[in-house]
Amino acid sequence: MNDLAKIPVTVITGFLGSGKTTLIRHLITHSKGRRLAVLVNEFGTVGVDGDILKSCADDNCPAENIVELANGCICCTVADDFIPTIEALMAMPVRPDHILIETSGLALPKPLLKAFDWPGIRSKITVDGVIALADAEAVAAGRFAADVAAVDAQRLADESINHETPLSEVFEDQISCADIILMSKADLAGPEGLAAARKMIEAESPRKIPILEMTEGVIDPNVILGLNAAAEDDLAARPSHHDGSDDHEHDDFETIVLPMPEVDDVDALIAAIERLANEQHILRVKGYVAVTGKPMRLLVQAVGARVRHQFDRPWGGDARRGNLVVIAEHDHIDSAKIRSVLGA
Repeated sequence: MNDLAKIPVTVITGFLGSGKTTLIRHLITHSKGRRLAVLVNEFGTVGVDGDILKSCADDNCPAENIVELANGCICCTVADDFIPTIEALMAMPVRPDHILIETSGLALPKPLLKAFDWPGIRSKITVDGVIALADAEAVAAGRFAADVAAVDAQRLADESINHETPLSEVFEDQISCADIILMSKADLAGPEGLAAARKMIEAESPRKIPILEMTEGVIDPNVILGLNAAAEDDLAARPSHHDGSDDHEHDDFETIVLPMPEVDDVDALIAAIERLANEQHILRVKGYVAVTGKPMRLLVQAVGARVRHQFDRPWGGDARRGNLVVIAEHDHIDSAKIRSVLGA
């Protein structure tokens, strides 16, 4: 790469559990000769996603090129965290050819794009594109409002009335900012679900952009990298609910981190997570758990009541200390009950 050329940056956004980390793992292992760097933003204090990505690091994306910002949403900590981290990546002995940024599920991409105009970095990097992931099954089910059809009817009848939930606003802002939308978990949604999700996404998108189907994060990197969108110069075409605001808060959401003892019964743990999703509207659970008698650590990833789990690697010399991150809307979270149900 020419030393004077700007480093392209791809921002990967999407709602909680939409598959961002899975996509980045695929991009790392299919980099097609690009030397990558990855910035991961966790909403919480336990670095689950960063740990997953470092496990698949290679010569084109060594572990030292994977950096994690674990304390706060990246769109709220631009000056303190994002800018210094980008500057450090650009100053590495071997400069990356492309930088991937995985935002937290609660992040709004537009405030992050504005940061690319920051003195000191604006002449050195550019936003190659914003990729928004949408969980096709969840979108098709209308998970962003209790009754999506009724809310849409009320909104269309009187635009001055806003009955949208905070989740809806996050989803819409991510869709509005995107250059390409990937409907993830296409295999779970099925043809009818995909059609319904596509219709909903098209209704929310302010401009016509590609909407592609994806399963298990598999997509040709050439489709989503090298877009040359220069998104930082195109902010007016990317409307946000927060346009005109200097900042925003995430008080609608709460995150708790639970140290977990060893568990004897994996099925009982999964049933407990499903129970919490149904009773307390838990949005997301992710982390690692030690299972009695098993040398491998158990990776748990839950979106609502849909729970995936697998043994991902041996604990090795690491202490067998489990941790689960639980994210819910502020009004629905009951820390004491969550700890009780999970046995934390």
